[in-house]
Amino acid sequence: MHLSEITHPNQLHGLSVRQLQQIARQIRDKHLQTVAVNGGHLGPGLGVVELTLGLYQTLDLDRDKVIWDVGHQAYPHKLLTGRYDRFHTLRQKDGVAGYLKLGENKFDHFGAGHASTSISAALGMALARDLKGEKFKAVAVIGDGALTGGMALEAINHAGHMPKTNLLVVLNDNDMSISRNVGAIPRYLNKMRLSQPVQFIKDNLEEQFKQIPFVGESLSPELGRIKESMKRLAVPKVGAVFEELGFTYIGPVDGHNLEELIATFQQAHQIQGPVLVHVATTKGKGYEIAELDQVGYHAQSPFNVATGKAIPSSKPKPPAYAKVFSHTLVKLAEQNPKIVGITAAMATGTGLDKLQAKLPNQYVDVGIAEQHAITLAAGLATQGMRPVAVIYSTFLQRAYDQIIHDVCIQNLPVFFCLDRAGIVGADGPTHQGMYDIAYLRCIPNIVIMAPKDEAELQRMVVTGINHTSGPIAMRYPRGNGYGVPLMEEGWEPLEIGKSEILRTGDDVLIVAYGTMVYPGMQAAEILSEHGIEATVINARFVKPLDTELILPLAKKIGRVVTLEEGCLMGGFGSAIAEALMDSDILVPVKRFGVPDVLVDHAEPDESKTELGLTSHQIAERVLQAFFKQQVAAVV
Repeated sequence: MHLSEITHPNQLHGLSVRQLQQIARQIRDKHLQTVAVNGGHLGPGLGVVELTLGLYQTLDLDRDKVIWDVGHQAYPHKLLTGRYDRFHTLRQKDGVAGYLKLGENKFDHFGAGHASTSISAALGMALARDLKGEKFKAVAVIGDGALTGGMALEAINHAGHMPKTNLLVVLNDNDMSISRNVGAIPRYLNKMRLSQPVQFIKDNLEEQFKQIPFVGESLSPELGRIKESMKRLAVPKVGAVFEELGFTYIGPVDGHNLEELIATFQQAHQIQGPVLVHVATTKGKGYEIAELDQVGYHAQSPFNVATGKAIPSSKPKPPAYAKVFSHTLVKLAEQNPKIVGITAAMATGTGLDKLQAKLPNQYVDVGIAEQHAITLAAGLATQGMRPVAVIYSTFLQRAYDQIIHDVCIQNLPVFFCLDRAGIVGADGPTHQGMYDIAYLRCIPNIVIMAPKDEAELQRMVVTGINHTSGPIAMRYPRGNGYGVPLMEEGWEPLEIGKSEILRTGDDVLIVAYGTMVYPGMQAAEILSEHGIEATVINARFVKPLDTELILPLAKKIGRVVTLEEGCLMGGFGSAIAEALMDSDILVPVKRFGVPDVLVDHAEPDESKTELGLTSHQIAERVLQAFFKQQVAAVV
């Protein structure tokens, strides 16, 4: 059977191990070839091919439900559930999503973009099953990195308290999240991975008892109790911890041995109550280049399969915002030992790996634990340190209570650096950095800023470090800057709450924030071609707003346009509109941003076009809104 013929995972039933191994090779080949062309996550999916095949051969997927923790490890699942023919559209607009997504396929039982959610969701489904008197298996597949997240541990704590609720947790243990895992739990898992299998000890013990003359056969009733006692001695610490928490622990199991996996899952399905199967896998399995560089090949831009090298751009690109940020932070940290950079398992993505390499004592990785990261930062701040919490906008959402309760209420000087703010592209709705302007600006005490380009980002890093009277946040986008000149040192901080005028005109006031400043300038140039002259303000700060500059100009000009790369509801445009109303300046306001919709996976430029956020679209809509008598086609 060829992989292309599989449209339902139940077609795996009855296939021999040899046939499954052939399908495994085909999955890896399809996965590798697709990501090489499209870009996307590579290592996680390559590591779970046998795990997926072994698990699915023991389930009835017409009834049973599998919940994958973080959908980027579920590419083999997608290839086995009727998406082979469309897999070449992975992460493209209107194509197969890069994560699991409710509604894309009937076998995607729960959307998964953020880590540590699968056990909670699977337990909820198991409870619903029992309450409704239904019969199906609920399985959560969770990576070892996700166990560093408190939510996963909360779910394990709850599930272990329910001995009559059947739940299978499959721990995919490859000793990695994106980078090497950190913390006590991964350390203990590593001890288990290197230990002798518990099952071997139990079986070997039984055989030895049976060889005792006149005794072996008569020990049968006692043998079970002796085996369990020996198991307690043999199970390494973390296995014992899971058992003490109410789970039956099985493992470690070779995650690339189909026979062993199938036998183990069949055994696990027969056990009453919560069960944890510990599967040891190799991230990037089957592609040697990815096995040797498990961090670099967690995800990749398009690359050459033979060499593993990224396909070079047709023209040189300016440095990425994350690279400029990390370089600036390292320079400042070399001069200020109080600076401590904090990441939540995203060292390479945020650029903090550079700080780790240069100043390891001023670097902290807490694992996938954003809540802990923020309260840790608050604790550091109480002792006069300068904590810099560098977390993607989408992931900082997970620590909202800590931002309010532990930082802002106590007015502690924590510097939040929100990478990947705005439209991020192919990762889709779970990763779009849409909401940080809205969810931060309503909190007292916090200062919020965004740079127009990479040079202004450098100045804002200095501003954030120097601001010691309370919390401060900076958002910046994914991708490359504009190629403006950068400085190696000597950056001047910005005055808090002060914006700048980039262009003057009497017909319309354009107030732009962050990544929308340059499109705002381009739109102003297009309007000028139609006889409309605009004043353009780079707001720099959404809180506090520069009302001393903005409000008089709004009153004088009488037409206001706001630009932002974030949600309109509660965002930057809302802040401007509120300030105008509060000052009884009743002028028309046209807000440009992301309306009340989810932005799906696509190239960022495709999403911006769909949302009407290109400079030509902005100019066209401004003409339509304010200057209908002067409307002409904008080209």
